[in-house]
Amino acid sequence: MHMTDRGLLALVRHEGLVPGPYLDVKQVWTFGIGHTAAAGPPDPATLPRGMPAEFDTGIREAFRVFRADLARYEAAVLRAVKVPLAPHEFDALVSFHYNTGGIAKAALTRHLNAGNRVAAADAFLNWRRPASIIPRREAERDLFRHGRYPVGTIPVWSVDRAGRVDFSRPIRRLTEDGALALARGPWPTPTPPVLAPSPTAPTGWLARLAAFFSTLIRRA
Repeated sequence: MHMTDRGLLALVRHEGLVPGPYLDVKQVWTFGIGHTAAAGPPDPATLPRGMPAEFDTGIREAFRVFRADLARYEAAVLRAVKVPLAPHEFDALVSFHYNTGGIAKAALTRHLNAGNRVAAADAFLNWRRPASIIPRREAERDLFRHGRYPVGTIPVWSVDRAGRVDFSRPIRRLTEDGALALARGPWPTPTPPVLAPSPTAPTGWLARLAAFFSTLIRRA
């Protein structure tokens, strides 16, 4: 089972899209669409600071990482929940777990597995810290209970080299169709870093000189 397109878009809206590493409200280094080191590589703390030189490539990389993360969270929800789910219920649970990582221990999962969907929906609001997250919990609860999806464009935010996101005005807004196209790929292949030569290794004319003397020594 996978998230629906509408569920995927709802999750991206909740997380926001920042195509560079930033510090979240808990001062955890984050990248793209809510990706942290806890979800696997790449570690946002090791990424180049600030906005990417190629803006569109940075957005595509954010979606590539997001889809890799999403597969793990979908699988975790399926392991934790033992009852059949409607697509909108699954979407709400994956969104909850993507944000909290708590699907295996949450009371809402216990209520759901016991067959009490009303109690499960109400238990979304048990996870309400910090206070700024409450609107998201309410939206996830309403999605789970009523299949109510948010609509509208998806903002892309800028970030400075200190990891501070500028939420005063988005630098771009993605349409739903545009965001889905990015989410489906293809994505850029991560380019390995170019390593500087070892300071002990001779380069250029020094390398040729070293090779010359090495030849003389072998002939001696």
